[in-house]
Formats: sequence, C-alpha cells, structure tokens
Amino acid sequence: MKKIHVNSLELSQQQLNNLLELYQAKKYDDAEKLAVSLTEKFPTHAFPWKVLGAVLKQRGKINESLVALQKSVELGPLDAKAHNNLGNTLKELGRLDEAETNYRQAITLKPDYAETHNNLGNTLKELGRLDEAETSLRQAITLKPDYAVAHNNLGVILKELGRLNEAEANYRQAITLKPDYAVAHNNLGNTLKELGRLDEAETSLRQAITLKPDYAVAHINLGVILLKLDRLNEAETSLRQAITLKPDYAEAHNNLGNTLKILGRLDEAETNYRKAIALKPDFAGNHSNLLFLYSGFMYESSHYLKEARKYGQQIAKSVVSKYSTWLCVGNTKSLRVGMVSGDLINHPVGYFLEEFLNQLGEFDFELYAYTTQPNEDDLTLRIKPRFTRWKSLVGISDVDAADRIYNDGIHILIDLSGHTAKNRLPIFAWKPAPVQISWLGYFASTGVAEIDYILGDPYVTPTEEANHFSEKIWQLPESYMCFTEPEVDIDVVSLPALDKKRVTFGCFNKIARITDSVVRVWSKILHAVPTAVLFLKDENFDVESVRDSFYDRFKVNGIQKDQLILEGKSPRSKYLAAYNRVDIALSPFPYGGVTTSIEGLWMGVPVITMQGNYFLSHLGESIAHNTDLSDWIAVDEEDYVAKAIAFSTDLEGLKKLRSRLRAQVLSRPLFDTERFANHFKNALRGMWKRFEERDKSNS
Repeated sequence: MKKIHVNSLELSQQQLNNLLELYQAKKYDDAEKLAVSLTEKFPTHAFPWKVLGAVLKQRGKINESLVALQKSVELGPLDAKAHNNLGNTLKELGRLDEAETNYRQAITLKPDYAETHNNLGNTLKELGRLDEAETSLRQAITLKPDYAVAHNNLGVILKELGRLNEAEANYRQAITLKPDYAVAHNNLGNTLKELGRLDEAETSLRQAITLKPDYAVAHINLGVILLKLDRLNEAETSLRQAITLKPDYAEAHNNLGNTLKILGRLDEAETNYRKAIALKPDFAGNHSNLLFLYSGFMYESSHYLKEARKYGQQIAKSVVSKYSTWLCVGNTKSLRVGMVSGDLINHPVGYFLEEFLNQLGEFDFELYAYTTQPNEDDLTLRIKPRFTRWKSLVGISDVDAADRIYNDGIHILIDLSGHTAKNRLPIFAWKPAPVQISWLGYFASTGVAEIDYILGDPYVTPTEEANHFSEKIWQLPESYMCFTEPEVDIDVVSLPALDKKRVTFGCFNKIARITDSVVRVWSKILHAVPTAVLFLKDENFDVESVRDSFYDRFKVNGIQKDQLILEGKSPRSKYLAAYNRVDIALSPFPYGGVTTSIEGLWMGVPVITMQGNYFLSHLGESIAHNTDLSDWIAVDEEDYVAKAIAFSTDLEGLKKLRSRLRAQVLSRPLFDTERFANHFKNALRGMWKRFEERDKSNS
C-alpha cells in the first residue's frame, strides 16, 4: 500500500480513502472524528484539513470550517479544490471579496474547473457585478454543457438583467438536463410571472412544490402568482404554508401582508408587515409596503412621518459616502431632468405623463428616463422618443445606479414611485443629483432626507400641513398633475337614468379602498334612494368569494343583492365604456379615486368626493376644484349622503352636466397639458435657482 511520509509518520492511502468514503456517505460524525484524528497525527498534511473543513461546513460549524480550510490552503497552496472550498465558506460568511480571490486562484490553478466558474459567477452576482457574473457562468457552461446548476444560475443573472426570454431558455435547459430540479422549476415560474404568463407560472411553481413539498420559497412564489390571479384565499393559504415551513421568512410575511390588505384585513396586514421588517430590517420593500398601508388606510400625520423617517434612516445606513458636489453644477444652459420610475407603461403614472412629456420637450430641458422594470408596452414605445436618453436600472445595484445618474450630469432627479411597487428610493439616499423631488406616483412623504421637495398644489399640500413631510412642499399654482386624454373613440351617451328609470351610482376603484365606513355611508344612500343601484367594478370581482363577501358586507347594512352590480376586469376601452352605465360616481374615502375619477369625468360622470385632512384624502378636492366641480365636495359623511340624494333627484341637472362635462374638463387645468407644463417648467427652474443661490452662499 502506498505510504505518504510526513514528519517521519506515515499517512496511508487507505486512511485517506476511509476518510473520503465517510464524507461521501454523509457519515459526518464519523468523518469529523477521523479527520480530527488525522490532523492531530499528521498536522502538516493538507488533505485531512480539507476534508475536516468540508465536514464542519456540512454540520453548520461554519467558523470552525473556515479555520480548517484556511489551514488546508496554507499547506496545499496548489490545490484548486481547496481554494474553491475555502471560497464557498467565505461566501457563506458574507466575505465576498475574499471568496472571489480564492475562486480566482482556483481557476488560475485549474482553468477548466467548471464548478469554480459557477461559484465565482454566484459571488459576482452577490457583489452586484452582473455582467462579470454572466461571463463566469457562461464559461462554466462552455466547460460543462450539461451543468444544470450553471444553466439555472445563469438564468438568475439574466432575469436580474431584465433579459427574461433568455432567462426562461436557461431555466428550461436546466430542467431538461435535470427534470427533478425543483429550484429551476421555481425560478422558471418567477420568470414566467414577469413575462405575464401567469397560468404557466403557476404550473411551474406547483411542479417545484410537488418535487419538494417543504420548499418554502416556492410556496411564497405560488402565493404571489395566486394573488396576481386574484385568487386571494388560495394566495393566503399558500403564504401561510410558507410561514409554517419557515417562520422567519420575511418575504412570506410581507406578501401575506399584501394579500390581507386587499382582503381589507388591515390590522393583520400591518402585523405581517411589521414582522417582515423585524426579520429583515435592511429590505426596503417591506418598509415601503407598511408605509403604503399607512398612507392609504391608517394615516395619522405624526405617526406616519415618524415611520417614514425610520425608513429613510434605514436606507441611509447602506450609503458609504453620498455625493456633495456634482458634475452638472455650473453647466446650466440646459437642465438635465431625470425621472426614476417602474411605471412608464400602461399605468396611471404613464397616463398622466404621456402628453405632458410632449409639452415639456418644448422647453430647454434634456429628459432622462431611468426605468426600474424590464417590461415595455405600446405606451412605453410612444413616450420613449420624448426622452433624450432612456436607461434601465434593472439589475443594477443602488450605488451603481446612483453613480450612473451622477455621471449623466443630472441637475434635477424626480422620483415617480414613492413607496409603491418597483420604487428605487434607496438610490436617492446617495444624492446623485443636487435637486431631488418626489412627485406623482405617491401621495405622502417618502421619509428620505435627501429628497428636497414634494411637488403638490394648494389643495393636496396646503401650507398648514407642511409638518406632514420630511420634504419641503413646492406648490404648483393649480393642479399637481395633468392627465392625458385617453386615445379611445368612445362617446358619452345620454344620462342612463332617463332610460332605466333609476339612478346608477358607481365606483371603479380598488376594493381595498372600500372600507366598512364607506360601505356604511353608501348603504345610507341606497336606503334613501331605494330605486337606485350601486355599480362596483374591480378585477377582484371575478372571484366568486370576493363578490360574496361584498354582498355580505352590504347585507349587514340592510342592502340586498338586487341593489348591487359587481363586475370584474375589462380591457381599457370596455372599462371606460362602462361609465356610460353610471349616472353619479362615488369616491371612497379617505383613499379616494384619482385616475378612475378623472376618467369618469372625461366620460361625463361627475363624482362626489369627501374633504380630507392629508395629501391622499385631498386628492378628490384637487380634482374637483380643477374641473369647476367644487360643489361636489362633501365636508363630512352627512353632507356626502345629502349631496348624493340631492344630485340623484335632479335628473335634468345631471343631464345638462353630463352633456357638457367632457368639454368642460378638457378645458381645465387637469387636462391642459400646455398650461401645466409651463407651471412645471417654472417650478423646476425655481428649484434650480434656489439651489444655485444656496450653493453660492455656502462656497
């Protein structure tokens, strides 16, 4: 038998084989005992240290594993596998730069080491260097074409880079090579979700769970798909299963909160958001969802601002050194204005921006779009030419995104998302532009200290409510938003009540906004006008259980099914045409309609709204004042009911208003994009002038 001579002691090949066999048989207790024994007897032989490190890592003794693997590399510096193993342990400990060094050393020693190219790719991904990660993973696949794990990991990179079709292809190749690869089925499901192929996504995720029933990640992802498919009760079940399997799973609590919010169970939603934040305080999305809940449904100004500032302080912790000087200062012949958004698509933000961007382009601005999601649609294609530059921030870390914006020489950077989906507020904490604004996509303070202004108007941001915001209020003189007329050919028909011999009240807002207080007030209206019906339209009404729950909520208030019309999702043109069946729109409160209200007005339907006491609850007031419908603003619940009764009994007045309403609103600030763009231009110039004056005084 071959002998290995070390310090006059002999380490036999049989001993090495025995150790290796125990490790490969996963007899980790016995393997650890033998490895420790061999390292004591032969302390300068690298192999026992290498196996000991691997065993300790398998047993979760990560720090002890590190010591052993460092010893193995010290004793065997030319052993590529030892460097690879040490890299794996360092990566698990979060010491990514050191892990990268060891992986690169392993590749230097063994250039055809496919597994290490794969591991290096994963580490580069964690470091945010996605292009380099892609290169490493492609090299792993070149060396080992049947390497299913590398195909899956490359898919992860491509998805983060927004190249969804390529990601799908790699996941499918991984599954072809390894049909029982639950992780790849899960990842494929997530990518199909992003591609909008929800039924296929569900199939992939259910296959992942079939292969691995205790796969908590797949249960949460399935829950998200079911939520998007409006199967809310199934979504809740799936997310609760994820939490049962992994109680400390922050993402599961976060998404359960999203589901419960839609179901109207707001206290439970808050509890789950707070649990998610406690488990993962550095994940900004958890905190954004809590703030969105507070801003829409549970607002109290001092409490909200305190929570928003906590968010700002948390994201600031990741900022190593924010910018304090900028390349663009002194170069102001043409102001460069950047807009950061994930909603430059068929979305309310996109609808508000479309025509306005045309008008803004007439002024001396260079417009830069920074999109935060990969999808594009027909609206995207229409607005793209209106920007000087169009850049994607998908797959780019916050610091790299901030660096990109800084190097573009942006003077004024505008956040169009606030605490809504796909926001990139942490970028703003780096202060990549000298002037930063929050506008349009949200309706409360961001809490980010580096955002200078929130853009409002005299109605949504009255000066007496300045203490609601971490930002300074900058008011536009009339409306803080301007809507683009829908590009659909739909005429306003005559008042439906004249034909149907009954008044139809309507609300097309998200059902989460229809609180028990709103149901109670609307029920009073239906009792007072017993021949009237209430037409509610939301995609969630496609689900029978949701419809039944709404019937029950109104029944508690004495309203029967025959006074309710509950209708689900429609294409945009049919959705707008549905207003031709409504006489009077009712806006929920305090979270009222915005896009839905404006679209209703364009379709000739006036809306009753409630006066509020903070930004979001003021939205209806701003719309009413800017369309000459101030008399449709109720001061309280009693007045709201009284107005509904009074307007519903004046059919002649409703008929006349309906006949002129589209022309009326199109001529007012809410649709006058040229007028609005001029106000917007003056605001941006004013902000920049104020910055220059302050900068000059500080120099």
